[in-house]
Amino acid sequence: MRMFCYQCQEAAKGTGCTIKGVCGKPEEVANLQDLMIYTLKGISVVAQEGAKADIKFKKADHYTMNGLFMTITNANFDDAMFIEKIKEGLALREEMKKELSDKGVVLNDLHDTATWSAESDAAIKAKADSVGVGVLATENEDVRSLRELIIYGVKGMAAYAEHAYNLGKENDEIYRFIAKALVATLDDTLSADELVALTLETGKYGVDVMALLDGANTGAYGNPEITEVNIGVRNNPAVLISGHDLKDLEQLLKQTQGSGVDVYTHGEMLPAHYYPAFKKYDNFVGNYGNAWWKQKEEFETFNGPILFTTNCIVPPKAEHIERIYTTGATGYPGCKVIVADEKGVKDFSEVIEHAKRLSAPTEIETGKIVGGFAHAQVFALADKVVEAVKSGAIKKFFVMAGCDGRMKSRDYYTEFAAKLPKDTVILTAGCAKYRYNKLNLGDIAGIPRVLDAGQCNDSYSLAVIALKLKEVFELNDINELPIAYNIAWYEQKAVIVLLALLYLGVKNIKLGPTLPVFLSPNVAKILVETFGINGINNVDEDLEQFLG
Repeated sequence: MRMFCYQCQEAAKGTGCTIKGVCGKPEEVANLQDLMIYTLKGISVVAQEGAKADIKFKKADHYTMNGLFMTITNANFDDAMFIEKIKEGLALREEMKKELSDKGVVLNDLHDTATWSAESDAAIKAKADSVGVGVLATENEDVRSLRELIIYGVKGMAAYAEHAYNLGKENDEIYRFIAKALVATLDDTLSADELVALTLETGKYGVDVMALLDGANTGAYGNPEITEVNIGVRNNPAVLISGHDLKDLEQLLKQTQGSGVDVYTHGEMLPAHYYPAFKKYDNFVGNYGNAWWKQKEEFETFNGPILFTTNCIVPPKAEHIERIYTTGATGYPGCKVIVADEKGVKDFSEVIEHAKRLSAPTEIETGKIVGGFAHAQVFALADKVVEAVKSGAIKKFFVMAGCDGRMKSRDYYTEFAAKLPKDTVILTAGCAKYRYNKLNLGDIAGIPRVLDAGQCNDSYSLAVIALKLKEVFELNDINELPIAYNIAWYEQKAVIVLLALLYLGVKNIKLGPTLPVFLSPNVAKILVETFGINGINNVDEDLEQFLG
């Protein structure tokens, strides 16, 4: 077995990728990602020793956050970047140990993750290829399952924490928990019950980090508002920006002002159009294309350069590589990386000049799509929504948040949305919406039947909306609301959203198109029996179950 990875929904053969990732990552990158996590665990071991003496390592917090983000599915495929990042981590860990020693902290019996070292790139690669650093190093299937569930949760948590950090917002308790969780995955004395409890605690901090990011985004750019987004094109050269990081978008928009270069969003960047602060840019034109997995053909017709701010890279065609730029936690061999200076400023002038040399985008569709239904906007419509529920005009809400993906089985979500009764409303966030956000589903008394709250992290808005409705209708349990959950997942940010919903007490979630293969039968049984999580069937059967 040259590698082993089963962290995403498309894990090969429903068991795990062992030769090359379905996502496209080669074995070298997969194994280096495992070593990255191993290194982060070692740094967390040392950070925990510091915490006992009330010594904080801010640099380690930020390093761990970014390192975790780099290992998310489709974020970084560049083996050289991982080698350099691991070298940086080893040096940082030794600095931390020296600082503790200088302050009289005795470091005894540290775990191997906190003591391994490498003198060369070859030594790092050899360590990455060893069986002791990967997922399968944990032999007990159930313990492995729970450990990986926690690790994938903190990967998603780190992604959201980094977006907030880029906007100047941090929560030290989140950093402390990430370190605690990573160290716990090394502790062979923890029982399954203790790991289950830690899994729910991961969900608690998932709620906290999404609240942090929500505050960072709205504090910087205003509360999202109902917005029509153009999906056609203009006849100007343009840059396509993909991913999730709004700070990167803001800097790009500022730098393209007056340049004659338009900016279009792609994939998960679509909800940026809903923020008031971005509407002042007259070259912020619209959204181009669909969810992440269609990017190969859509990059072909866009013609201009593409800027990846976060994960969701599909290994590009060779002829597209020179048009692709990455930043933040992202990377792909041969693509130019834009690095921030010490003040966090990124110079996108090369991307902009590149756009000027290329043709305007080719139009692939026309029309508009509507979004902007985050919690503040829905609260502004609260009277209308409550009245529609009380009158029976709205019988039920369906939360269809999460991720899109390339599997044919995801057509289920398009069919499900199309077959929903006309007295139901879809609440969505994340790129799962691309399966139905261009369908003509109409409205109920002026309320659109698809309410898009935004990016995957804006699933927080959907939770806040549910809790507000619980309060308005004076219910004791969130599960008494006329809300059903039919969620699609793909990668680790969806995992932290799921754990956050479980922490909030939401039950009977349908999760698809398949249940995570990293859940062992016993762990899956716990989730089914405790929270009512279940997989999808066919559309008609599931509709009958939900509506019955």
